[in-house]
Amino acid sequence: MDLTVLYRGPLASCDYDCPYCPFAKRRDSREQLRADRAALERFAAWAAAREGEDRLSVLFTPWGEALVRSWYRRALAELSRLPHIRRVAVQTNLSCRTDWLDGADPDTLALWCTYHPGQTPYDRFLGKCRDLGARGIRFSVGIVGLDEHLEAARRLRADLPGHVYLWVNAAEGHVYTDEEAARWTALDPLFPFSRHPHRSAGLPCRTGESVVSVDGDGTVRRCHFVRSGLGNLYDGSYRAALGPRACPLAVCDCHIGYVHLESLPLYDVFAGGVLERIPAGYPDPVPGFGSAGSRTPHGADPFPGSRSAPYADPAPEAGSGAGPGCSGSGDQSGRRSGRFGST
Repeated sequence: MDLTVLYRGPLASCDYDCPYCPFAKRRDSREQLRADRAALERFAAWAAAREGEDRLSVLFTPWGEALVRSWYRRALAELSRLPHIRRVAVQTNLSCRTDWLDGADPDTLALWCTYHPGQTPYDRFLGKCRDLGARGIRFSVGIVGLDEHLEAARRLRADLPGHVYLWVNAAEGHVYTDEEAARWTALDPLFPFSRHPHRSAGLPCRTGESVVSVDGDGTVRRCHFVRSGLGNLYDGSYRAALGPRACPLAVCDCHIGYVHLESLPLYDVFAGGVLERIPAGYPDPVPGFGSAGSRTPHGADPFPGSRSAPYADPAPEAGSGAGPGCSGSGDQSGRRSGRFGST
């Protein structure tokens, strides 16, 4: 079976204090960290043992920052080297050390990185991106589409190499004028998909069939936003529940949710890079980013074939204003609550 798993354990601590995030500077107790480590190691052991049974793609979507914890770095590196793991990726603020990547397979590992202006010096973040590029690691970089972030986003797009996709998440609760949306779309041609929530009620979705979410105790759900369970990962009871099903929520306004809607073209748009949020047509990283000649000239489109036509701006739904923090869990109305700005 080909299965995509979004894993989120109990980890909630983060080293940043972004004003748009309820988990800013939250600290886990030693007992909570031990519980998270045990849950993560149990999940990694399950994934490793699926060789010969399943081909897995895994995205870690933590409430907090995972890569400052050694057990996440180790699990990612080890899973990346297994033959039945197609992709293993993680959402991160990139505040962590990067030498652990020496033990990972860059053909399998990928990072979904978010830049939070004001939380880390710009040059430090860009330096981490340069390091990823030098190692040949596949990664995307994103930012929350707040007015005060616009200049930082433009600077990022100018300084990042052409093979790095810069994505923009619509800010929680913000309704964008066409003029504002045009500014962000100039940086991220796919911003229109984030600008408005997507109607999902009754529409087919890959979640619950080929995509599932798993929490720290092994409860399997179709996605992070539908709370009804399908069974448990570790006793295998979820497998009998897998199958095509329509979305029960009114709207879906989180990328890690709506990317799986069959009514949207995003599996084609992100072919080969759904988990790490990298569109098709973006080449693999060129080791040595930062050296002379490694950057695409500013203003040039390095992928004219993949971005030759603008994407239509989807019609807004009730409650428009897709938010930056859609890695959080949602209630039955489809509203998000959780980690803002990392997805």
